[in-house]
Amino acid sequence: MGVSIPVLVIVIALHLIAFVLAVGAERRRSTAKVVPDKYDERTYCVYGTDASTVYGLAAFGLLLISQTLVNGVTKCLCFGRGMMGGSSTTCAIFFFVFSWVSFLGAEACLLAGSARNAYHTKYRGVFLADHLSCATLRKGVFAAGAALTLLSMIGSIFYYWIHSKADTGGWQKHQNGLGMATSNYTESTEGKG
Repeated sequence: MGVSIPVLVIVIALHLIAFVLAVGAERRRSTAKVVPDKYDERTYCVYGTDASTVYGLAAFGLLLISQTLVNGVTKCLCFGRGMMGGSSTTCAIFFFVFSWVSFLGAEACLLAGSARNAYHTKYRGVFLADHLSCATLRKGVFAAGAALTLLSMIGSIFYYWIHSKADTGGWQKHQNGLGMATSNYTESTEGKG
């Protein structure tokens, strides 16, 4: 199996778009302020935009598509054809594990950040409570997802590249094709006669 440039371009593009969306999600996190209710003696939290939830979920989906593409093309290292032994197989296994660990970390950050960002507290305060705690997403969750997205991209690219170089296609062909030897029969019969 050779390296397919369109597959590499698609994987890189999906990862970079997911990275940009994760950075956008970090910048557009929900903010909240405490506001008194004009009809009641309670205070409540008013939240800003939910754009980062949408950005985080979009980044989650793009990263999932990219990882599925890489593992579909390489047949997830386990179900594919045989690979040559040696350092290239070891590197392919290392980058396979590295890409999966960084992928799962990025997906966890993006999904948890999106879910937490979408959570809005309702009436929690009593009359004139100034210290009402409005639940918001902690700073850096989407940034961690963005960083892990870049690491996942690097791991996926190297895994795909090294796997393509180490893939034998199931059979190793001889360098010279079919090996046929020349016969010395005619020389030996001429020498006797």
